[in-house]
Amino acid sequence: MNRLMQPRPCKEKSLSADFSQALEFLKTLGEENRLKILSLLKEGEKCVCEIGKALKLPQNLTSHHLKVLKDFGLIFSEKRGLKVFYKLNQKAVEEQLEVLNKFLRKEEK
Repeated sequence: MNRLMQPRPCKEKSLSADFSQALEFLKTLGEENRLKILSLLKEGEKCVCEIGKALKLPQNLTSHHLKVLKDFGLIFSEKRGLKVFYKLNQKAVEEQLEVLNKFLRKEEK
């Protein structure tokens, strides 16, 4: 890693934790299909088959991306009969964006 890309040492441990959290959030969203899934779910709840069809992905790949998003806490799932429905965890998304904004906003004096 070059010197410019390395995180600067932080005096506060919470800032280091926030940096790691923001980095993991960006990695999670860095995959195009995951960002598309979140965009689909902002319109409302969808089953895995609807998501796969909208993204033109096989169910196993769709399920993989959904698992990554769910493990990070960005979406909820609910099984109904044979289908699993997913919805956006708006609160978690907003919290992650707030952490990310700590690194992007100019500090006011």
